[in-house]
Amino acid sequence: MNILTKWLRAYLPELPADDAQLAEDLTLRGIAVEGVYDLGPGNGSLYEMDITTNRVDAMNHYGVAREAAAIYGLALPPLAFPLPEPRATTSPFSVRIEADDACGRFTARVLRGVRISDSRDWFSGAEVSTYFALLEQKCISSAVDATNFAWLAMGQPTHAFDLDKIEGGIVVRRALKGEKLKTLDGVERSLDPEDLVVADHAKALALAGVMGGWDTMITPATTNVLVEAAWFDPMAVRRTARRHGLHTDASHRFERGADFNAAPLASAIVSSIILANGGHIEGDLVDVQAASAHARTAGRQPIALALSEVHRLLGATVDKEGITAATVEHVLTALGCGLAPQQGSASAWLVTLPSWRLDIEREIDLIEEVARVYGYNGFRNTLPSFGEGVRALPWAESESVVRRTLLAAGFHEAIASTFCSTAEAALTAPQPGQIVPLGNPLSEEAGVLRPSLVPGMLAMIAGNLHRDVSDVRLFELGTVFSGSTEKVEERPALAFGAAGSLPEQGPLHAPRLIEFHDIKGVVEQVLARFQMRSVYFDRFPADSGLMPAWLHPYRAARVAADGLTVGWFGQLHPAEAAARKLKDPVLVGEIYVDRLYKFAQRKPAAREISRFQPVRRDFSLILDKTIAWEKIDQALAGLRIPELVDWRVREVFHDAKLGDRDYSLLMGTTFQAPDRTLREEELRSFQEQVVEAVGKAGARLRS
Repeated sequence: MNILTKWLRAYLPELPADDAQLAEDLTLRGIAVEGVYDLGPGNGSLYEMDITTNRVDAMNHYGVAREAAAIYGLALPPLAFPLPEPRATTSPFSVRIEADDACGRFTARVLRGVRISDSRDWFSGAEVSTYFALLEQKCISSAVDATNFAWLAMGQPTHAFDLDKIEGGIVVRRALKGEKLKTLDGVERSLDPEDLVVADHAKALALAGVMGGWDTMITPATTNVLVEAAWFDPMAVRRTARRHGLHTDASHRFERGADFNAAPLASAIVSSIILANGGHIEGDLVDVQAASAHARTAGRQPIALALSEVHRLLGATVDKEGITAATVEHVLTALGCGLAPQQGSASAWLVTLPSWRLDIEREIDLIEEVARVYGYNGFRNTLPSFGEGVRALPWAESESVVRRTLLAAGFHEAIASTFCSTAEAALTAPQPGQIVPLGNPLSEEAGVLRPSLVPGMLAMIAGNLHRDVSDVRLFELGTVFSGSTEKVEERPALAFGAAGSLPEQGPLHAPRLIEFHDIKGVVEQVLARFQMRSVYFDRFPADSGLMPAWLHPYRAARVAADGLTVGWFGQLHPAEAAARKLKDPVLVGEIYVDRLYKFAQRKPAAREISRFQPVRRDFSLILDKTIAWEKIDQALAGLRIPELVDWRVREVFHDAKLGDRDYSLLMGTTFQAPDRTLREEELRSFQEQVVEAVGKAGARLRS
């Protein structure tokens, strides 16, 4: 945004600061001047400004002048553009708003007998062409220059139509299906039924708030003009502009929230410039408003503000007098607020908000404005006192346990985007119909709040594999969202993913691809950190519709703790892997840690390591293929022999001599006493109990 100091001083001739000091003071108040360029004697300077998107009110010369007036305590004269008395008409111009959710106000003024030519000297002894030349703004004609001058002066976009090419009156509506419009850039556009258009009784005339139409543009032959100044909903304008790939000066301002009350004044500016070359006004200004739009912009409820709250939040100032009630009143009044003292208090107010400051919504916003204009360098460099300690989230300790466990298992923590596409949300959402769309999405790929961490995890894994990172092990502890736009629910979740090979585990074990049971082991490690009566893994039939669509139907499992589903994991579905161009198997899972955190943490119990020699005994067993190791494991656990400190599978192999029904298993056991060396007769007794237990489980010793 470029601003002329010559133009600013036309509004504020008593500005006490030079251009350099003014630039510094504006920047310190958040109206950033990025560059100051001298335009020569008598022309002042050009400011290259970086105005944040929430301060659309400062994207014009009068808005910056308002800020300067507040800083230096000057009176800013109101903008006034007197117009000649209109000639009477028997029938006022017809304006109808059908899409009142997207158009809150529409003003129309009819000018007849005008002459379209170069802009003339009309304002404070300076020509429009002078300002435009300094801004490198091209002069086109008095009508077009008038509309450009309006948004440069006060930030309100306007448009001028050739009145003779309008059939009937104006209708602000949604576009019709199949309707077309040739815009001022010469492109014929096919309109979407969601597009907001300004139309007459027969056709669309303009994309509302974005660009006018070719057929009704002003030409040198135009003699009758309709001046439009309106307020359009930011979201409606943004969606229309994005659908058609347009970004104009008008859309830039409407998308950020224009001033609801600016339309009549902007119409007067444009009309006065056009009429400077001749012509007259026919009828009064037609001003149609939607009550709902007025209520959420110019008609917002007052905000209560207390001086004590200003002092509490802003702290001590360098000036001993500090921020007084007079300071607050001066700052807010200069910014356009109305202050009414609350009953019984001289230091508390009900503040009426200006229509051009839609970014002010709460008391804290008003306090920020006071601090900003007062000057942040006017506060002491001291921190406010804080009497309480830091309070951790209720699940912080449990989250830390999960994080340490996964880091120890060789995973790296990662952070993905909070947003995902609608398709990804539908694929991974734990419950259908609970997806929360964004009101103003950055793109279609980030159109909803993520209901699951899986989309982000898959994107990170794919991103690594596609960049030749062959071994990937990642996890994310983050927040997922569900509900609706009216009520959004947040909950913590855990996602993890792995692909590639496991590292070498000794000289006899070569690297191998990570597989389902490796991930299952990691899940078991996480669950082992919490106290649960039972943990089991199962899955549903592939055709049941109960398995997550992103998981392989036969290489996935549900995690259940005490009968409650706490997560899913397994191999990525082949279709999803193909869609992401992933050739190697990818293991991925999600744990509902909000459910997991309800379980108490398992406190590790340390015991003294025995100083006596352990004794290892191996048993070669033959089992039916229907007997799983789990049954043997449970049988040995049931012996409750204190000296039996470990048992595990050492080898599993199939022998042709055993036939197709049986397999052989080498089981290793370790016996150790904490207080003595085990005698041979004790070991024989333990071995007999082990053989008896596994025999009852269906195993027999191999001869």
